[in-house]
Order: sequence, then structure tokens, then C-alpha cells
Amino acid sequence: MPNLEIKTSTVQIPNQGLQIDGYLAQPAGAGNFGAVIVFQEIFGVNQNIRDITDLIAQQGYIAIAPAMFHRLAPGFEFGFSPEDAGYSPEAYRLGMEYYQQVKYGEIISDIQAAIAYLKNLPQVKPDAIGCIGFCFGGHVAYIAATLPEIKATASFYGAGITVPSYGEATPTLNRTSAIKGTIYTFFGNQDPLISAEDNAKIEAELQKHNISHRVFRYDAGHGFFAGFFVDKYPFLAKNPNIKQAAAIDAWSQVLELFRNHL
Repeated sequence: MPNLEIKTSTVQIPNQGLQIDGYLAQPAGAGNFGAVIVFQEIFGVNQNIRDITDLIAQQGYIAIAPAMFHRLAPGFEFGFSPEDAGYSPEAYRLGMEYYQQVKYGEIISDIQAAIAYLKNLPQVKPDAIGCIGFCFGGHVAYIAATLPEIKATASFYGAGITVPSYGEATPTLNRTSAIKGTIYTFFGNQDPLISAEDNAKIEAELQKHNISHRVFRYDAGHGFFAGFFVDKYPFLAKNPNIKQAAAIDAWSQVLELFRNHL
């Protein structure tokens, strides 16, 4: 498994007169690389998302994490709280407040801006762009998968896919037929935010439209991928939702997805 030296920077992604803050990580050496957009949880482009973005770059991809709450709360982020073995109640309150105001059209616009930004980087292979997202970002990744430029999608515990969301009358699930690339979805069997019925509906819709996909279910709760960083943040081990073994296995599946399609 590669562990390349990387370089990181904060960038501005232009979008129709707006500037979206983005965290960019890329291999330090020369070359042409596939690219991955990393979609945040409700806690902003925080250290966890930066860690994930770095992790992807170390595997030989150019990765960018756009701040999806930039219209509502520029610079917003919450980090892990050791006292709460995860995120604090205040982080959840504010994150949900912003999440509930995001609109579908804005999400699509921001995704397209991130794609355009990556295509303008000379090191990026323009036909090898994928995405990954977690919670809110897992839903955003599912939306991104419906765009033709996205060749590979990893959607982790995306909430709200099966119901009308982001000001739309049509659930994102109903747009599944537009997915042209490959999508892997990841769920925790103990996740209170996404029922077994909901993730079964997602799987059935992917099957119905013959979408290239795999569905992974783990004995874990919501946000379980944070378990990948338990060694860096030992207090996360106290959180019953977070399972290191599940995170490690899921990461191996993500790497397979990106290797095969980017």
C-alpha cells in the first residue's frame, strides 16, 4: 500500500462569483493522478476530513475537500471532543442547523465547481474523478454520483437519501438511474439515522437500474469510519458507534474502488 509524501494547501474554488474554501492534498512528486472530492460531515472541513483527504493523497490521488456550508457559515468546523469521545452536543446542534438549510441546487453547483477546479489542475487526469463522503457528505456523494464526470463513489452512511431532502420534492434515491460510474455504499447495522429498511431500498434501487455497485454493512453505528484514526485519537475507542475493524475493512474496499476506476 503506497504511503507517498504529500503537500497540502488551502485553496479557493470559484463558483459563479462565490469562493468556496477547499482543503487540497496531493502527492509531492510529479505525475498525472486520479482525483477524489471529499465531502464533509455536518461538522465542516475539520481535522477529521483533512486527515481523510491526506490519507487519500498518500495513496496517489489528488484530493480536495470543499466547504459545503460556505454560504451559511464560512470557516465553520468542529473537531473531536475528548470529553464526548466524538463530537460535542454543541457541534451537533450547529451542524444540524446548517445542514437543514442547504439546498439541492447549491449542492449540485458546488460539486460541479469542485470538478471544474480539479480538471484545471495539470496533474489531474480529467477522466478519472471520483468522490467519497460521510453522513451529510455520504448523501452529497450519492448526488455527485449522478453527474457524468464522477467515475467512482464511496458513500458512507448517507442520511436522507430515501426521502425528500434539501428543499426538493423528489428523493435523491429517485435519481439513481443517472449514475453512470461505480458506487460503493457503507452502512452500520446499529446506525439510528439510517434504518435497515432504508439501506435495503438503496440497494434495491441500485439493482433495479443495473448500476455498478457494492453494499457493505458492518456491526457498527453512525460515523464508524472515525475508527480508522483511533490510534491518533485514542479517546474515540470509548465511543460504541466507532469500530476500528469496520473502518479498516471499509478503507480497503474504498482503495479497491479507486484503484479499479480512477
